[in-house]
Parts: sequence; C-alpha cells; structure tokens
Amino acid sequence: MLTLIAVAVLVWLVFGYFGYGRWIAEQFHLDDRRPTPANELNDGEDYVPTRRFYLFGQHFSAIAAAGPIAGPIIACVAFGWLPCLLWIAIGVVVIGAVHDFSALTASIRHSGKSVAEITKDRLGLGAGRAMMAFIWIALVYVTVAFTDITAGTFVGGDDALAGETRFSPGGAVALASVLYLGLSILLGLVERFLKPPLWLATIIFVPATFALSYVGTQYSHLLNYGHQTWAIIILLYCVVASILPVWALLQPRGYLGGFVLYSAIAVGVIGIFFGGYSIQQPAFKSFDVGGMTGMLFPFLFVTIACGACSGFHGLVCSGTTSKQIDKESHARPVGYGGMLAEGFVAFIALVTVMIATSDALVGTDGRTLPAGKIYGNGIGNFLTLLIGKDNLQFAITFGAMAFSTFVFDTLDVTMRLGRYLVQELLGITGRIGALIGTLVTVALPFVLLFFAKPGSWIEFWTLFGASNQLLAALTLLSITAWLYKARRRIAFTLIPMFFVLAITLWALGSMVYFNLQTATGFDIKLINGLSSLALIGLAVFLVVTAWFKSRVLEPAEPPMDVL
Repeated sequence: MLTLIAVAVLVWLVFGYFGYGRWIAEQFHLDDRRPTPANELNDGEDYVPTRRFYLFGQHFSAIAAAGPIAGPIIACVAFGWLPCLLWIAIGVVVIGAVHDFSALTASIRHSGKSVAEITKDRLGLGAGRAMMAFIWIALVYVTVAFTDITAGTFVGGDDALAGETRFSPGGAVALASVLYLGLSILLGLVERFLKPPLWLATIIFVPATFALSYVGTQYSHLLNYGHQTWAIIILLYCVVASILPVWALLQPRGYLGGFVLYSAIAVGVIGIFFGGYSIQQPAFKSFDVGGMTGMLFPFLFVTIACGACSGFHGLVCSGTTSKQIDKESHARPVGYGGMLAEGFVAFIALVTVMIATSDALVGTDGRTLPAGKIYGNGIGNFLTLLIGKDNLQFAITFGAMAFSTFVFDTLDVTMRLGRYLVQELLGITGRIGALIGTLVTVALPFVLLFFAKPGSWIEFWTLFGASNQLLAALTLLSITAWLYKARRRIAFTLIPMFFVLAITLWALGSMVYFNLQTATGFDIKLINGLSSLALIGLAVFLVVTAWFKSRVLEPAEPPMDVL
C-alpha cells in the first residue's frame, strides 16, 4: 500500500508541474526577451545572474527547512497520516506552488522588490508598512523556532544509538554542520576567483560534503557545547552571513545544501520502494485530540505549515531568488518546481512516521520523540539498505545532519530578509545600512533565546505556522491586486487566498483566546497571545485596504506580454 501511495503522489506532482503549473505560467506571459532585475541591476553582491540549476539548489535549500519535515510528523502523530497526506498533495499543487511562483514572478516584474514593497506599490504606503510589520513579526518567530531547533540538534542524544558511550550524536551533527559551512565558503571563493567549470566544482565539493558526516562521527566530542551557547553562536553566524555577498556563502551553501536535500530524497525513495516497510500508524485518529491545538480544523493546516504552503517562501522568492533569476522562463522550474520538490520532502517526512510503531515514537522519558529525531532515525534506517546495518551510527548521523542542514540553511536567509526589510523601512543603504538592519533583526530573537528554556520552540511552533501561512494569504492578496489592475485572471490566486486567510485567522483567534486566558504574568503565553492579536489586526487592515482599493477605478496597466 505504501508503494501505491508513493506512486500516486509522484504522478500527481508531475501533473502539477506539467499541467497546472504550465497553465499558471501562461497567465504571466513569461518572456526571455524581457531583462530580469539580475541583469539590469547587476551589482555583484545581491543582484547576480545565476545559472538555473545552481539557483534551483540554492532556492530549494533555502525554502526546505524544518517546516516540511517537523510539521507533517507532528500532525501525523496527532491526527493520523491520511488528512496530512491529502493536505500536502492538494495544497502544494494548487496553493503552495502557485504562491511561490506568483511571488517570484511578481518580484521579477517589480525590479526584484520584496513582497512588502510590492504591497506598498499596489495597496499604498500604509498597507506597505503594515505588511513590513507583519513580515518582521513572522521572521522573528522563524528565527527563534529554527535557531532553538538547531541548537537542540547539536546537543541532543538519540535513543536509537543508546549504548554508544563514546559517541555524541549531537556533537557529530554540530561538527559536520560547522565544517559544511566552512566548505561552502571555500566553494564560494573558488567559484569567484578561479571560475572552474560547474561540473568540476560539483564532483569535488559534493562528495566532500557527504564525507563531513563521517568526520563528525569520528570527532563527535570536539564541539560539545550547551544549548544556550549554540543558540548564541548560531545567531552570531546569521549576523555575519547576512552581510556577506551572496557569492561568498549564500549561493555555494545553497548549492551544496541542495545536494544534501537531493540525497535525502533519494534515500527516502529507496526506503519507500525497496525497504519493504508497511504502514504502522492509523490513517485517522480524531477530529479533536485535545489541547489548544487538538482540533483538526484549523490546526492540521498550520501545523503542517511549509509542506503544503508557506509565506516564508514568498520572502525568499522576492528577497533573494528574484535578484538572481537570469531569464523569466527560469521562474517556473525554480519557483513552482522548487515548491513541488518541497512537497515531496514533506511526503518522505510523513512516511518516516507512518512506518514507525507507536513504541518507536516514544523516548526513554515516556514522551513522544522530537520530529527531528523521528526523521533522522527514519532516513538513517533507509540509508542502511545501501550501506548495511553495521553503519547505523553513520546513517542516523547523516539523517540528523540533513535535518539540521535544512534548518541551518534557512536561518541566514531569514536574517538577510529581515535586513532587507529594515533597510527598506528605514531607507538606509550600503554596508552600514546592512549592518544596522541585521542588528535590529537579530536583537529580539537574541533576547528571547538567551532567556528561553531549551525546547521552548514548541511554544512558538503553532504560532509560527499560523503566521507563516497567513503571510502566504497576504502575499496572494497583493498579487491578486496586481493582476486585477492588469486586467488578468485572478481566480487562481484569489480562491487560495480566501481559503488560507480563513483557516489562519481561525487558528490565530483560537490562540489569542487560549494564551491570554492561561497567561500567568509576562510569560511566553502572553507574548504569543499579543503577537497573535497583532497579526490578526495587521491582516484585517490589509484585507480592508485591498477591498477599498479595488473599488477605485484606475487605468489598466499595460498587458503583461508587452515589453
């Protein structure tokens, strides 16, 4: 049955790209004769024309973080695998990929501007500032949640390797990840100054990336630091990465990270089709499994988050990727295709919990294992089909490293996007402006993580998912306003926008009520409740502004197919 489900998912994703995705592309009239911002504004730092395959790897690794892995696993444990599978499959084709591709194309047509700047152009200055405030809050939650997840991965043990007294699973992942970042910088320098053929750099640096997992297992006690120390180190790394030119770290790191993603997908495919695994988890558990987030509607959708639809992707598309697109025709494989690939990553993550017995999902402390460990164990077991059970230590280390790599690759992109946002808001440019924007963006996550207890990301996860998908709805709102003014079809962005908007406002409203009711002083619950209330207020303001803006008759813009 698992094999049949996997075949059906693959067929559906292929149809999505060559069928619905092609039709969506036709609505935007992509034309390679129209110069892209990367070519018009080439500055060698942020605006850099990039080869399609190279850019796909960077973009894919930037968007494929903890969301499409942790979300499906958490949701499956709560509600069963069937509702998760349906939402991932349907949502990624008709909502998530449409959102990403539309945001990327809109940014390309607006000189590489961010979603917030596009909102300001289409809905006015007030709406643009409201969007900036919304995005900034969302980025804070992305940074806090993902930094805490990564720090926990670097210090955590693993029940699957219990008894390995001389081996530190967290330390192995930490060392491999740090070496991976150093290797990325080296690749950036080689590409910049030696300019070798891409195939030559690939056959040297990609195998070296995988070798780092083995190095990590051999020197696993070299970087054994505490949770808080790692959180601070990761944030400091994000500050440095944010102000470096994209060629120095973001592009090579994304390219190598893409191959880690490709390998994790390949290992997942091997495990699904040749591992002989059967489904152990129930297809459906209940519409209400208890607790604040126990209702399938609306919390299934915001828990799965990035696996089906992600507003963060719109920030990546309009913040970094649109500044590197060499030709307009590259937008569909990078934007729409990248999101479909992430949907398949989410499916593989879902399979790692579908095939696990209930006992295997529980740790020695009696609590459900963290999603990263479930995923790492699953990918590790899949990998042993190729390298043998005797290499389980290396295999699970690779699985955990892959998870941390997905998260780690997204963190510095998040910080760069926050830096862009602050610079746009304050109107400051240059290296001093970049530094100021970065420090403003990192300040609140630094304070929260410095005083937060290890594992506090769980307190932020649902709010992160809701704000993330609500951001996607607001991005689709701005794109719909642009299409409406250009007298183009709008149903393919308008209908998904209404659905995601309704679901996320429902979830945020529930969180406002629960968190404010249960808060005991100035604690995380109070912060989450006030943040949820602020997000609802900003979203309502943007929707009302868009409604009144649509009532004002304005001259139509030139057709999209006219140069």
